[in-house]
Amino acid sequence: MPTTAGLGPGVLPDQPLFDPSTSPRDDKPRRVTLAGVVSWIVALLFFSPILWIAMAALKTSDQLLASPPLFVFKPTLDNFLNLFETPNILQYFVNSVLLSLVSVSIAIAVSYLAAYSFSRFKPPGSDFIMFLLLSTRFVPAAAFVIPFFQLFGVLHLKNTYVGLIIFYTMFSVPFSVWILKGFIDGVSPRFDETGLVNGASRAHVIFRVVLPQVKPGLVAAFVFNIIFVWNEFLFDFQLGGKGTSTIPVALFTSLYQGGAVNWTYVAALGTAYVLPLSVLIYFFQKYLLVGMTFGTVRGEV
Repeated sequence: MPTTAGLGPGVLPDQPLFDPSTSPRDDKPRRVTLAGVVSWIVALLFFSPILWIAMAALKTSDQLLASPPLFVFKPTLDNFLNLFETPNILQYFVNSVLLSLVSVSIAIAVSYLAAYSFSRFKPPGSDFIMFLLLSTRFVPAAAFVIPFFQLFGVLHLKNTYVGLIIFYTMFSVPFSVWILKGFIDGVSPRFDETGLVNGASRAHVIFRVVLPQVKPGLVAAFVFNIIFVWNEFLFDFQLGGKGTSTIPVALFTSLYQGGAVNWTYVAALGTAYVLPLSVLIYFFQKYLLVGMTFGTVRGEV
């Protein structure tokens, strides 16, 4: 018979010395459930404005302006049909897609090469140069409007795709360099050394050895900058024109119709404009989470 300290032989305590039911581990499922509920509540609160716009896009004008608001109604697609019958609306969407994809793609290509140089060659004053790059994002955008307005006038770049692509590329490069340098720093230099020792060229090392390992960083930088360019209004409004206007500018300039705000038009255009970006972010959200950590630590060869 087992013996317990303080008790006679053969005598067992009424309660076991260790009760598994009181283990702190039992609280873990409860904490996880509570965290999940709180996360859903926060997510729904942040998503509620988008949901409200999407619901408004499916209402008639009378339903949209009803008081109190209607949460149960018969949806209609007439607002979207009327939206795409609006003159030049397709051109605005094409401009948004063209300016976003072209400028961000160029920025990512330039930023990757610059980030590789900063990470591997470490030119003198690298830290200060990186600071100067990022400092362009310190100043409010409105402070740049007048200088760029004058500069684009002198260079005859106003209301041109080339001018806006150059501008958006310039604004996308600093942030991209910072993100990509963090990822490249996480790739051991031993990979480069091994490739070079075995006869590979520097270009082979850059594009065939290091590049595949920083793809999450490339995707993260691409999506972050797409969000910026896709939603940018101020500079397109000032530096662009009818031929290069994007959806944010079109939404602002056509807000009033017939002397009043056409809320069904605003809701339909807002929903149609948010949807492509929402789908993009949904499929690449894991890369955004990784991108916010500025890279990962990798092992050495």
